Order: sequence, then structure tokens, then C-alpha cells
Amino acid sequence: MKEKIGYWLDMAEYDLETAKVMLKGKRFLYVGFMCHQVVEKALKGYYVHAKSGNPPYTHNLNYLAGESGIYDKMTEEQKDFVDLLEPLNVEARYPTYKERLMQSLTYQRCKEIIQKTEGLYQWIKQQL
Repeated sequence: MKEKIGYWLDMAEYDLETAKVMLKGKRFLYVGFMCHQVVEKALKGYYVHAKSGNPPYTHNLNYLAGESGIYDKMTEEQKDFVDLLEPLNVEARYPTYKERLMQSLTYQRCKEIIQKTEGLYQWIKQQL
């Protein structure tokens, strides 16, 4: 189990660093996408820890949090942040959403998203 959890956390760390690189390069669309990936992978690691099994094949953060049992431990602020991240995974991939999403992502907003992602990621790790 520790290897599986470690795999998910290692991937989350890699994605967090990628988000920071994307911020420096002003690739704002991918900052949000990578932050979603960080939280998704951390939740999958927590799922392995809590359920001793493989996480479901989904990108839905609320579903992963609920199925793993961590959702009930989250603060309202953390839940709101998960709601903010949720569409950044899908909308970053599809052209009809990209333009609108790119207009809403500024350097400052992306910096805040990374900071909140890092905070949530650290909190999830503490729950392990």
C-alpha cells in the first residue's frame, strides 16, 4: 500500500512543480489544469490509504473526496476550493471553454490557485 500511496503523492508533487513552471511561463490555462491534477492525485493516494484498494477511474474531485471519506473532514473553504478546481480539468481540454477560461486566469489568480493547491495538498498528506 505504501508504494501505491507514494506513487500518487510523487505524481502530485511533480504536477505541483509543473504548475509553478507554467506560472513562470505565463501558461495560465495549464496552471489550473495542473493544480486540478495535484489534488486529484493526492485524493487518489488518500483513497488507497483509506480503502486499501485502487481509486476509481475518474477526474471528479468531489466524487473522489466523497468515496475516500475525506470530504467530511474538509473545511467549507477546502470544499469551495475543490469546486473552483473542478472545471479547470475539463475546460482546459476543450476549445469551446478555453477562450473564456483563459480570460479569467491572470497571473495573480493563478498564483493564488497554486498556493491554495499546495495548502490542500499538504493537508491531505497530513491525513495519511
